[in-house]
Amino acid sequence: MLTYQSCFWKKGVFYFSIIGSALFIVLTIIAMFLYPGGSLTNPTTNGYAFFSNFFSELGFLVTKSGAVNTPSAVLFIISLTLAGLGLVLFFLAFPQFFQHRKAERILSLLGSTFGVLSGICFVGVAWAPGDVNLDLHVFFVMWAFRLFPLAVFFYAIAIFRQADYPKAFGWVFIIFGMLLVAYIFLLEFGPSAMDSITGQVIQAAGQKVIVYASIGSIMIQASGALKRNSG
Repeated sequence: MLTYQSCFWKKGVFYFSIIGSALFIVLTIIAMFLYPGGSLTNPTTNGYAFFSNFFSELGFLVTKSGAVNTPSAVLFIISLTLAGLGLVLFFLAFPQFFQHRKAERILSLLGSTFGVLSGICFVGVAWAPGDVNLDLHVFFVMWAFRLFPLAVFFYAIAIFRQADYPKAFGWVFIIFGMLLVAYIFLLEFGPSAMDSITGQVIQAAGQKVIVYASIGSIMIQASGALKRNSG
């Protein structure tokens, strides 16, 4: 049972989550510029196409064009590992704001359990390149996005029940949770990225929206938590 009394759990964790999320954005953008080319439906493309290539392709050791992709893959692994660890630490620390009543404690415990597992899966995505072990890579992707909305919705309820926690952060989680559910439906029932260029564009665009929404949501929540502990 964490006591949350140290500076690390009151502030350091949330700084790490914010910085890790920001680095994910910066490092993946750099990785996009270093990506040599090749997509799932067209191996002959040059460079990284924002609406055709997937984030996971940045982590390929060898792209669909046959080019070695070491610089981009290293940056992708580092960036997603930092973001995943930031997510794990955030959800380990976030229950400290919901300890006053039993119902909120249980909701925060459930939310953090799913959140920590989701963060671990995101790290797994980073370390299981899709061109090396596609089945394991897809497993981590699917469970990362299946578990994340559960964490978000349990915490949204906890925030709305907690009298002294700003309700705006609950609405951030509600909106983000709805996006996550919509993305899961897109993954499960949307057009296949392997069957057509249209399907590839839809899936790749949807992935970009949800990934950046995920990063933005956690940065907002971590910033709010940090402000409460700094006040």
